[in-house]
Amino acid sequence: MNGLDPTALPVSAGLVGAPDRLVGRAAASRVRSNYLTAITVPRRQSGVGLIEVLVAVLVVSIGFLGIAALQAMSMSTNNSAMARSMATVASYSILDAMRADINSAKHGDYNGTVTPATAAVPAVGGTAAIPANSAACPAAGTTLAAYQLSQWCGQLSTSLGSSTNTTGTISCDANGQCTVTIVFDDSRAGLGGGTQQKVITKGML
Repeated sequence: MNGLDPTALPVSAGLVGAPDRLVGRAAASRVRSNYLTAITVPRRQSGVGLIEVLVAVLVVSIGFLGIAALQAMSMSTNNSAMARSMATVASYSILDAMRADINSAKHGDYNGTVTPATAAVPAVGGTAAIPANSAACPAAGTTLAAYQLSQWCGQLSTSLGSSTNTTGTISCDANGQCTVTIVFDDSRAGLGGGTQQKVITKGML
């Protein structure tokens, strides 16, 4: 009594300072949580390291070297194919020329070997120098056979190169069966090439 509510005092006294204590505990819990997170979670890597850059440069360099080697092989193979094609064209060229002079061809006037004019080759190591030979091709002469052989020799020199390894050999029998053998230097072709590459063509006049 005394005009006081008997339930008000105990309830009021028991809750004094309770909100402040709850706020303090929550703040302490957040601080502790942030501290533990800072300790246990590793820092993430940012940017690109020097090792990654070096590995990328190495891979790209190997790729470029492979492309360059492939291109060089392709060029040498194309040169070899072109030389074979030119030798085949030269073989058919002299066969057609002999058909126009078939009697002389059957008589053996075209038989023999021609060597194009060659440039001087300087000495290398123990190999002696080779002088130039400007008169390797036969003279045009006064006969059709001599003229056509001289022209054919010049064709070989132009299309296959002026080299001691470049030769053209013709062998025809009395029946008009002819064999044309052209030898040229195909060493630039690399694998599979050689200094004595042959193209043999047989035909009937």
